[in-house]
Amino acid sequence: MSAASQALPEALPAFCEGIQYFADGCPEIDRLGRVPLLGPDQPALPDPAGEAAVYQTLLAADALRYLTLQVTGSKSSGHPGGFASSAEAVAALHLLGHRNLVTEVGHHAPGFYAAMFLDTSLEAMGIHTVFDMRARFRERHGLLGHLSGAIPGLLAPAGPLGQGQHFALAGAYLHRDKLFPVTIGDGGLGEPYIMSAFQHFATAYPDVTNYLPVLVWNGYSQEHHSMVSLWSNAQMVAYWRVHGFEDVHLIDAREFAGTKDAPVYSDSTTFEFKQRMAFTGAVLAAANAAAKSALSGRRAALIVKQLKGAGVHATGAKSHNLYAHHTLDSDDIKGGLQRRALPIKAWELVRENFRHAGGGPAAKVVVTENIRALPSLDGIALTEFAVGENHIPTTAFGHVVGEVGKRDPHFVVTNADGNEASGMANINKALTIRHPTADDLYFQGPSGQVYEPLNEDACAGLAVGVALFGGRSLWCSYESFAINGLPIWQTVTQAMAELRRPTPATVCLFTAGALEQGRNGWTHQRPEIESYFAAMMRNGNVYPLFPVDANMIQASYEWALRQHNKGIVITASKSPLPVRTTLAQGFEAIDRGALLLQELPSNKAAGRKTVVFAVAGDMALLPVFDAAERLKAAGIGSRIVAVVNPRRLYRPTDVLWDSVAEPDGQFLDDAGFNALFDGDALIAVSGGPSAMLEPVMLRSRSQQRDTYCWRRGETTASPQQLFDFNGMNAQAMAERVQAMLAC
Repeated sequence: MSAASQALPEALPAFCEGIQYFADGCPEIDRLGRVPLLGPDQPALPDPAGEAAVYQTLLAADALRYLTLQVTGSKSSGHPGGFASSAEAVAALHLLGHRNLVTEVGHHAPGFYAAMFLDTSLEAMGIHTVFDMRARFRERHGLLGHLSGAIPGLLAPAGPLGQGQHFALAGAYLHRDKLFPVTIGDGGLGEPYIMSAFQHFATAYPDVTNYLPVLVWNGYSQEHHSMVSLWSNAQMVAYWRVHGFEDVHLIDAREFAGTKDAPVYSDSTTFEFKQRMAFTGAVLAAANAAAKSALSGRRAALIVKQLKGAGVHATGAKSHNLYAHHTLDSDDIKGGLQRRALPIKAWELVRENFRHAGGGPAAKVVVTENIRALPSLDGIALTEFAVGENHIPTTAFGHVVGEVGKRDPHFVVTNADGNEASGMANINKALTIRHPTADDLYFQGPSGQVYEPLNEDACAGLAVGVALFGGRSLWCSYESFAINGLPIWQTVTQAMAELRRPTPATVCLFTAGALEQGRNGWTHQRPEIESYFAAMMRNGNVYPLFPVDANMIQASYEWALRQHNKGIVITASKSPLPVRTTLAQGFEAIDRGALLLQELPSNKAAGRKTVVFAVAGDMALLPVFDAAERLKAAGIGSRIVAVVNPRRLYRPTDVLWDSVAEPDGQFLDDAGFNALFDGDALIAVSGGPSAMLEPVMLRSRSQQRDTYCWRRGETTASPQQLFDFNGMNAQAMAERVQAMLAC
């Protein structure tokens, strides 16, 4: 490029306001950049092998790099280095018309924002100029440090490493005619989830290949060399092939350096113009070939090997993060911007190409910018069990799940430990486990709707990805193992709180709770997971549900199916339990948050008082009903209240409900709360941690209060022994109530 100048040209396009440096010229721009190759009737490069196509892709890559550094430098904050080494690949995919890009790397956010700025998508949030972009970067109601669900044109969030592949797989599953590239950093490649998720999906869905992993192999992680930095090219290609990718395209910048002395990880932006063109052309050709393979039934991967930080202020891990001393006036940032500066003509050309890539701005053309049509579930049948009978809650739930799958062919159920082990073999029978080996004995076959990788991350990932992208899904797990899938569930649930469109709630069913897992010991007794959701309730869109029986669990799921932009967790047992409520009472409990199950009067003539038991869970009710009978014999009255939807029991000021998309401001009012929970004493009971009962303890007016909850696991022969071990049996509760009321 020619020398860069900070002086503002007279005829500056409005969107360029805020660009600090402009180049005086560009090699070959008058010949190869005379007119943009994309336009209203040309959504992709007409000839990807043509010299002009390569040249305009190169300009696009440099524009992305420049904006990434300009914006991060303006806040002395953010991560320019990782994205910089992927710029050619990202530019190529956009100009080839493939706009449904996601990423595994949250730190690549500034580069993704740069692409959305260039195609005008960010104008939907009031960002029209580079000055606007600089001002809104890493600010509230702006461009947060990692991708989220709020940014126009960007399909999915990106936070913890090892998650992005799930979004690409979900998008490919729901939209078979579009390509879903996902950029993956070699720093995050060490996460075990990425490749195992690809492998299992490829085995289960061999006909779904329209996803394209793009490995950004730059040799460095966040603060050191990546763990695969010493691999040879042959090792890396073999690694992807052994995980099911048939066409692996690896482009190594070093091979285009024009010198034998080039470092193993090379920076293409330092090459001569001819070599830069050759490298960009190779990336463009590989991206085009990989995309065609993926869209025609062959699993493909694109690997771009280029030094981290290529074209920005530093290289290697030192390019990853900006600190307070990295200002727009510091020599390193200024130098990086000046090296990547473009002339106005180049900015105009890049802007025009991005505006028309794929048929228009990403905010208008990517699949998540529209509400996905879904088959109706109106009139779905629920089974009303008679009060007093014993039925398995999860089996009743499974029947409804099967009906949903029959109505909605894209509905997917995921489970790592197996539905049959949770009393839901009826799901497998109705929908079939998706497996390459057909076997009627196990209800499995190649076209099933039940996805069973032995990996909770892969289970949660596909389920929440499908929900985020507009489909229906259900993640089932043992309560004790679900923690391994919660990071992706939390990421998506938080993103749903920010979405600019309604999408089906992400729904989970956690079964085989600690009290049912006595023989297995503490490894299968981890109800502490409920504390995770208890904390998330205050987000505003998280709803843990605790149905008490086979009727109420059906009502819970029917309610969940009608919700949008929520994270809904249903926790239930797989053991036969008494049916205590009608379906109508189940809906009432979910709507109000709690339900009175039993009230026994006190012996007022003898001066006896009344205790209220607030109970979260189904099996946890067993010792409570026993304790109530013991207290009745002593003349003490009791009221047993099922805490079914604790989110409804908070005060409105406790929860950020009005800050989320699709806000739900329904809370049980004081009169309704006091009618349920007022008494002379309150005992809060949970088969899990006490945190789930926080809203009750916050609002209760009882002066005498206590909790009985899970402490730790142990190997036992029965639930009763676990109740005994945790000090939460009927005798302990009755004795405690008598002591409290004697005060």
